Amino acid sequence: MKMGLSRGFNRFLSYAFKNQWTVSYTKKLLTTKPEDQHAVVSTFDLFSIGIGPSSSHTVGPMRAAKIFVTDLKNRSILDKVNRLRIDLYGSLALTGVGHGTPNAILMGMEGEAPEKVDTSTIKSRISKINETEILTLDGIKTINFNVKKHLVFHYYESLPQHPNGMRFIAFNEHGDPLITSEFFSIGGGFVIEATTIQQHGDNLFYKSYDKSSVDSQREKQDKAVAVLPFRNAEELLDVCKRKRMTIAQVVYCNELHWRTPNQIKNKIMDIWNTMNQSIRNGCMNTEEYLPGNLKVRRRAPGLYQKLINGPPPPKEMDNSLVPSITSYKNVIPRWPQKQIMSPALDYLSLYAIAVNEENASGGRVVTAPTNGAAGVIPAVLKYILEFISENHAQDIMEFLFTSAAIGMLYKRGASISAAEMGCQGEVGVACSMSAAGFAAVMGATPEQVENAAEIGMEHNLGLTCDPIDGLVQIPCIERNALGAVKAITAAQLALNGDGYHRVTLDQVIETMRQTGLDMQSKYKETSQGGLAVNVPLC
Repeated sequence: MKMGLSRGFNRFLSYAFKNQWTVSYTKKLLTTKPEDQHAVVSTFDLFSIGIGPSSSHTVGPMRAAKIFVTDLKNRSILDKVNRLRIDLYGSLALTGVGHGTPNAILMGMEGEAPEKVDTSTIKSRISKINETEILTLDGIKTINFNVKKHLVFHYYESLPQHPNGMRFIAFNEHGDPLITSEFFSIGGGFVIEATTIQQHGDNLFYKSYDKSSVDSQREKQDKAVAVLPFRNAEELLDVCKRKRMTIAQVVYCNELHWRTPNQIKNKIMDIWNTMNQSIRNGCMNTEEYLPGNLKVRRRAPGLYQKLINGPPPPKEMDNSLVPSITSYKNVIPRWPQKQIMSPALDYLSLYAIAVNEENASGGRVVTAPTNGAAGVIPAVLKYILEFISENHAQDIMEFLFTSAAIGMLYKRGASISAAEMGCQGEVGVACSMSAAGFAAVMGATPEQVENAAEIGMEHNLGLTCDPIDGLVQIPCIERNALGAVKAITAAQLALNGDGYHRVTLDQVIETMRQTGLDMQSKYKETSQGGLAVNVPLC
């Protein structure tokens, strides 16, 4: 298997360099205005390994807490901390409990990172913190911490910069504040501080825990580092045309500036292996219900068994239920139940549901580009590998690099935060990314890829985020399955065309941004509207 992956990777490199394009590692800083800063981020920041159930409400807050603790250490004031206060605002307060926000923050304060924390220990550790009222900052400094008293929810108040705001205050033994930090979880696990908030269009790319290195990296990234920068889809297509490259090759070229070919290969396979494992975990789970008050039954294990065992024989219909009037029987006869089998699409839905049930239970998933939409991209890629692919390694890279490029455009041009955009910013973006990746693997031109991405989002515009009881379960899990199916349909429509289309991806991204701004807050991950208020919990 390893030899096959290596051969596939080498073929990808050969394919990328067949037109003899070269990578220029320029050190020159570009003098650009903030609104001109490019969209390029690392694929491995856009796709990162974390835990469920939410990238913005679980992964982001855990990262923020760890950044805060790291800052305390760097300032040499960790030993002086005697008390801690945590304030959650807006969407983080309204759906935080259902999304696991408090637990994630406490784990981050104890020095855990979402990509490494042992998910099987979180529940017991949180129970211990509640029982003992002891929190161990960074695993070394113990303080008294009463969760109900020192972790405060501001349900009807938001910080002005972003709906997902949190404030951390550390006090000394005299009750004097040592440091106050405000963080914002902007979607996809990306976290910024109040001091790094910038205007719309600026590129916030990093996922790091040491602020001193973040600021330097971010400044360089915004101004120059990308070898082949692009701000929007039009510029991305122009780069492809000028350099005679595919979209995946453009992304790979930029990655080479940060990592060696072997590092890139290893990281891309780590991402896929984690995605694949989350599918497997969801299919093999033996628990009947997902956690939370909704008592939602897991469906992935049953769907998986049904697919591998085949459908049960049709039930005999009870003809006594048919009306006695003869004309009814003749004109509208009652037929036996039909067995509808579409194995490929059934598996596609299964893959998406499996990932999102794993996410809903707090398991390990890939943020792609968010956790609420974590099932779409793995499902479509798994579908390709199981039913279409002849070279797994090459197709994995083609798919993930292409879809990453599209995700970068949404991140810069709008947002991947449901608290800002509604679910169009999560499942909608994942659908668009997957459509692009699928089209690319099928041999689409860059123009057809852009068309597939545009179709994928155009028909998700206005999609709301209204999780019942604040849990990432209903309608989130099924919505991922529908997003995956829609992605393949979008790609097929684009592949049947020549790349020409009336509506551009850039126009759709801007429309999505405006739609998100116009959308009422009750439909943006607050559980104050939609299904969240119309479906009773009992």
